[in-house]
Amino acid sequence: MTRRTGVILAGLLAVLAAAGPLAFVRARYERPGPLAVARAVVVPHGTPAQVGESLLAAGVIDDAVTFRLAVLVTRAAGSLHAAELAFPAHASLHAVLSVLRTGRPVQHRLTIPEGLTAAQVALLLDRAPALAGETPVPAEGALLPETYAFELGTTRTALAERAAAAMAGALAHAWEQREAGLPLAGPQELLTLASIVERETARPEERPLVAAVYLNRLRLRMRLQADPTVAYAASGGTGALDRKLTRADLDWPTPYNTYRVAGLPPGPIAMPGLASLRAVAHPAHTEDLFFVMDARGGHAFARTEDEHIRNVARWRKEEGQAALPPEK
Repeated sequence: MTRRTGVILAGLLAVLAAAGPLAFVRARYERPGPLAVARAVVVPHGTPAQVGESLLAAGVIDDAVTFRLAVLVTRAAGSLHAAELAFPAHASLHAVLSVLRTGRPVQHRLTIPEGLTAAQVALLLDRAPALAGETPVPAEGALLPETYAFELGTTRTALAERAAAAMAGALAHAWEQREAGLPLAGPQELLTLASIVERETARPEERPLVAAVYLNRLRLRMRLQADPTVAYAASGGTGALDRKLTRADLDWPTPYNTYRVAGLPPGPIAMPGLASLRAVAHPAHTEDLFFVMDARGGHAFARTEDEHIRNVARWRKEEGQAALPPEK
C-alpha cells in the first residue's frame, strides 16, 4: 500500500467511524458508476485490490480504493467470483458487488445448423473466439445440430462432446420410438438415412415424404439415387459443391454413389437435425418412389415412373433449362 492510498483509506475509515456504515454506503455506493454502456468483463482470480484494478481498467468503477473498502464493509455478503461477468450501464458500487457475488457467468452461444458436414462443423468450432483449445474433427453425423450455451474458455473438445452426447440421446430415442417394420438394421442406418433427408429438403413438411420415398426404395431393393450422397463424394466430404452434378459424377464408382451402389452409403453425409431423425423414424404413409424439384422450391412426388417423367418435364418447362434430370 502506498502512503497516498493509506491516507485515503484512513480518511474513508474515519468517515465510517463518524457516520456509520449504512450512511457511508448510501453516500458512496448507491450513486451511478462510470460505465457508459453495459459490458462483459473478465474478472480475474485475486485479491480485492487486484479485482478492483481490473474493474478500474475496464471502466466499471472509478476508484479502486473505495471499491476495496466496499468489499471490506460488505464482506459478510460473500466472496467475489472470478468469471466473465456482465455489468449494467452506470452500475453503482453496490450493483457491482452484487454482480461479483451473485452474477452468473456470461453465456456465449454457438449454433450448429442442420445439414453441416463434419468438416464444416470443425470450421465453425475453430472460428468461435470464446472457445479454447484444439479443434477436433467430429465423426460425420455425430453431433446434434442446435444452439449450445457455454462460458468463456470452454474447450472446443468439451463442446463437441456435449453435442455428441445430445446426438447419441436423440438417436437412441428415435430408434426406440420408431415405427414398426422399417427396413433399417439399426440406429446407425437411421442416422445415415436422416442425413440424406436433411440434405434433400429444408422444408419440414417434406421430410417425412422424402424419408418415405427412400424407405420404399430400400424395401423394393431399388437404388436410392440420392444426389446429396454423390455431391458428398464429389466434394471430398466437405459438403460444398459449387457446381451442378455431372454425368461423370453419377458414373463415378464410389461407395457414396447411390446411383451405382445398392442400399445406403457407408455412413452419414451430414449432421441431421431432430426433425430429420423423426421423419425417418415416422415416415409418411405413401407408396411414392420418386421426387423431383418444382419451381416453387419444393418437390413433386410420384408413385410411378410415368408420373415422375411428367413431373420432370414440368419442372424443366417451368425452369426453362435442360438440366440433368433427377432420377429418383
